Formats: sequence, C-alpha cells, structure tokens
Amino acid sequence: MAEYHLITPLSDADVEKLRAGDVVHLTGIIYTGRDAAHKRLVEALDAGQPLPFDPKGAVIYYVGPSPARPGYVIGAAGPTTSYRMDSFAPRLIAEGLKGMIGKGMRAPEVKAAMAERKAVYFGATGGAGALLGLRIKKAKVIAYEDLGPEAVRELTVEDFPVLVINDCHGGDLYAVPELEAALG
Repeated sequence: MAEYHLITPLSDADVEKLRAGDVVHLTGIIYTGRDAAHKRLVEALDAGQPLPFDPKGAVIYYVGPSPARPGYVIGAAGPTTSYRMDSFAPRLIAEGLKGMIGKGMRAPEVKAAMAERKAVYFGATGGAGALLGLRIKKAKVIAYEDLGPEAVRELTVEDFPVLVINDCHGGDLYAVPELEAALG
C-alpha cells in the first residue's frame, strides 16, 4: 500500500497508479451530491442539458453536510452510503467522472464502469464528519439549492484523507482476505 497526494481534477495517470488500500490526500475542487442530486444530474444529461460542473476528471463526494457553525466554512461532512448512487454512477463515469467518495460497497456495474473508464472509488471515514469538515476550506452551492444539505456544492479541499476502496484494475479493499476475516 502506498500514499499519494493528488490534485484535482484527476487524470487517467493519477487513477491508474492507485491500488485498493492506498491512502490518498486530495487537494483542489471536489463536488458534493447524494441520490436526489444524482437523479437530477442524470436527467439533465438525458435531456441534453449541461451539468452544473465539468465531470471530466472530477471527484464527487457523497455527503449532505450539516450547517456551518460560526467561524467555519462547513459543518460536519461525513460520507453517506454509496450504494444509493450506484444506478447513476456509471452514467457519470461515462461523462468523465474520475473519483467518488463515500462509504460501503459498490455494485458490480459501478466497478465495471470504473475499470472500463479508469475511475476510482474512495472511502472516507464514517463518524469523522467534523474532522473531515476541517479539511474543507471553501464551500458554495452551485446547483439544486432546493435540496438543502443535498444540493450540489463545490468544495475546495486541502489534504482531504481518503482510502482507495475500488481501483480501476479490479482491486477491491473489501475483498482482501484479512479484511473479510476481520469482518466475519
């Protein structure tokens, strides 16, 4: 396992060097979106409309952050369960999305799309939303404000810590024998 510091947007070369279990610190712009926002993003694509951000090389974080306390950019920003975005992820990957951040396992169709198009799934630590929020330096809503915490936001992050769960080579951290044994 290796450790990388990557700057977004991600390139094919960035993604190709990553392996399940690698630690990555992301710096740059990432976007937020949960299931309601993903539904709207795919509906926009189906209607031939532009997305509120350029998906090429982008990383999307499955999060619905809490409101910011005074003096903070954002509130707690812990990951949400990723499987709720599985029906939408292959379409966004086909548009150039390179990274997704969440928690939990991904569907076979998502893993196949990542292998075909060179994308990666990162895990963020659930329950550490307040600490993750400290790595977010700027946050602004860029689409679907009516969704409240689930609106699409543009986040500027610095050394945002994630772990490679699924790489573009078929690696799956959840399929590591030692981890499977520990999880029972």
